[in-house]
Amino acid sequence: MAAKTGMLTTDELNALIDAGEIDTVIVAFTDMQGRLVGKRASARLFKEEISQHGAECCNYLLAVDVEMNTVDGYKISSWEKGYGDMAMIPDLSTLRLVPWIPGTALVMADLTFLDETPVPVSPREILKKQIARLAEKGLVPYVGTELEFIVFENSYRDAWGKGYVGLTPASDYNIDYALLASTRMEPLLRDIRVSMEGAGMYCEGVKGECNFGQQEIAFRYEDALTTCDNHSIYKNGAKEIADKHGQSLTFMAKYNEKEGNSCHIHISFRGTDGSAVFADKDDAQGMSKMFRHFLAGQLKTMREMTLFFAPNINSYKRYVEGSFAPTAVAWGMDNRTCSLRVVGHGLGMRVENRVPGGDVNQYLATAALIAGGLYGIEHELELEPMLEGNAYGSDAPRVPSTLRDAAALFGASGIAKEAFGEDVVEHYLNNARIEVQAYDSAITDWERVRGFERF
Repeated sequence: MAAKTGMLTTDELNALIDAGEIDTVIVAFTDMQGRLVGKRASARLFKEEISQHGAECCNYLLAVDVEMNTVDGYKISSWEKGYGDMAMIPDLSTLRLVPWIPGTALVMADLTFLDETPVPVSPREILKKQIARLAEKGLVPYVGTELEFIVFENSYRDAWGKGYVGLTPASDYNIDYALLASTRMEPLLRDIRVSMEGAGMYCEGVKGECNFGQQEIAFRYEDALTTCDNHSIYKNGAKEIADKHGQSLTFMAKYNEKEGNSCHIHISFRGTDGSAVFADKDDAQGMSKMFRHFLAGQLKTMREMTLFFAPNINSYKRYVEGSFAPTAVAWGMDNRTCSLRVVGHGLGMRVENRVPGGDVNQYLATAALIAGGLYGIEHELELEPMLEGNAYGSDAPRVPSTLRDAAALFGASGIAKEAFGEDVVEHYLNNARIEVQAYDSAITDWERVRGFERF
């Protein structure tokens, strides 16, 4: 069975190691920037030691910028503290094959300090804390993430050499739901889909999107932690598979002036008995009181939680009216102009948060969704009337338009500090400050084109 699903028990992994079929085990976690990082361990060492005791890594991995530069301002790690180690403790329930890398298995890890206490600013730990809060109320979160990406005919090294300018997209026109032009990408897309199935995921399918070369591969929803783990493995693996094909793909929120890459997140709660706590068949809209409070909490906290939905300078370039990216903080029934789109019924009654882009750290975004929803439930917030019609033209409050604004709202949020802890809030505020400072000091092509000769 494991060979079909790709998931492995420890005994199954050990048998594959003994048979010489697995020689490498990747021990991985997701960093602040949403990247999969970690170590490739020899399979024998993993079997004999790491699977029981973990492996060490430098704690600067949660205290660097996107370029892996050491930067100031983090309590967890600094030159003064000597950039010591933290431990990667394998979550053996996540063991799986990696079909696109020969002889390789992978396991996701939790991060602890060397005294075995959890690292509180780790994205996976931040989400686990919110899941635990739900568990105290007898609730389980289910989540699906919808990642869009743009495919290019250029390899990653070629794209780097070109400064990511003048690349050739894998289609020449809008291919939303189109099959003909998407079929040209099918060798790559099929390889990604089949490979992810072989790594234990339930792939639902793929569709073309609006931007040139843009696609979305969808996966079956799971409990929140499983979905977020799978998201990281898929995102990293899709790039590795594209590289093998001599192509590249990007998940950045806004690559050019056309449609950006979204990562809509669908979320619903169930009781620990599997009951549909978000649904009420006697309600005109099929929504339970808990779901209404949850939505009200989402609306209440959306602006101050946007930093966890849109973590980069580029994230905010995506919020363009009439682009299917949301600008209004509003909810509606199956209304794609709203930031919160309610869909489904029964166990499928859920909300789609349309604010995150493809660059999101899914652990942080899901943690923010849970925290905001719990605030609404615990305070029994009343849900405002749904927005009907075009939210772009409404007078609803707006999603923050810059990283600077989002960081200010997050830093002033008492709800965020109570839900995540002040150390977590300060850690991610520092990350935002560093990105803003780097952007403010950069000289862009836009400036050169406008100013080189004409100023």
